[in-house]
Amino acid sequence: MRGIELSNRDARIVLRPDLGAGLTAFDVLHDGSWEPIFRRVDPSTAHPFALSNILLVPFSGRVSGGGFTFDGTFHALPRNVETEPYPIHGNGFSAAWDVASMSADSITLTLSAEGPGPFRYDARMSYRLESAGLVMELSLVNRARIRLPYGAGFHPWYVREPDTTLHAPARGVWLEQSDHLPKAHDAIAAHPDMDFSRPQPLPARWINNWFDGWNGKARIHWPRRGFVADVDASEALSQYVVFSPAPDAGFFCFEPVTHPVDAFNLPGKAEARGLKVLEPGESLSVSTRVTVISG
Repeated sequence: MRGIELSNRDARIVLRPDLGAGLTAFDVLHDGSWEPIFRRVDPSTAHPFALSNILLVPFSGRVSGGGFTFDGTFHALPRNVETEPYPIHGNGFSAAWDVASMSADSITLTLSAEGPGPFRYDARMSYRLESAGLVMELSLVNRARIRLPYGAGFHPWYVREPDTTLHAPARGVWLEQSDHLPKAHDAIAAHPDMDFSRPQPLPARWINNWFDGWNGKARIHWPRRGFVADVDASEALSQYVVFSPAPDAGFFCFEPVTHPVDAFNLPGKAEARGLKVLEPGESLSVSTRVTVISG
C-alpha cells in the first residue's frame, strides 16, 4: 500500500492506516519547493520502524522482565519485534487502523485492540494540517475489566543536518545500559552535550536517552534551510526521548512521551513515573502540534 496523501497549500502528509496509522512523509512548502520535516521514506515500506512517524500506545519503549507486576498480579508481555529482546512500544504502531473520517487536510482513525498482554483498549487518532503545521491527537479508553497503567506518545523521525539544533529544556536525563534499558537517572547539568536548555546541536555520537522535567515546548532549527519547527505537546507528555545513531544518520527522533523506558518496572509506583492508571472505562488523551515557520 502506498498510503493516503493529505495536503493544504502549505503542508502535506502521507499516511499508512494499514501500518500502525504511521506516516511516510510530513513536508512543508518552503521557497516554492516541498521540504521534508520528518524524514521521507519508501511509501510502500513493510516495517513500521522504517516510517516517518509511529504511534506509541498503550505504552512507550521497552519493558524488561517479560512483563510487569501491578496490583499484586504479574502481567506477561510478549516480544513483538524479531530483532528486539524485549517487548517494545505496545502494539498500536504495527496494527491496522480503520479510517473513521477524512477530508482534504485531516483524517481520523480508530483501533480496537486485544492486547498486548492484559491491555484491552479502544484508540482514536487524528492528524490535521493547519497552515504549515501538523496536529496529532491520540486518545484511548481502557476496555479491560481491571485497572491498568497506560502510556502513550509520538515517535517522529525528523530530518537531521550538520547544523540542526534542538532547544528542549529538561531537568533530568535517564542514561541507558547496553541493552537500551535505563541505567541511572542524573541531573541534566551533569551532561552538557545533552543539555538542550539552550539551542545546541545533537551530540556527535550515538544518543538514546529519556528526559524528564519538560514543559512540553521545544524548537528544532535548520539554519541552512532557513526554518524552524516549534513543538507543543499536551500536559501528559511531560517527557521526551532523543534518539540518533550517528552525526551522519540523516535523522533524529524527538519523541514526546508520558513516561520513561521500562516505567512499569522502575522503582516506585507506575503513576509516579508518568504512566496513567486507568479504571475500566477511563481514558487518556495526548496531543502534539508541530508548527513550521521561517527563521
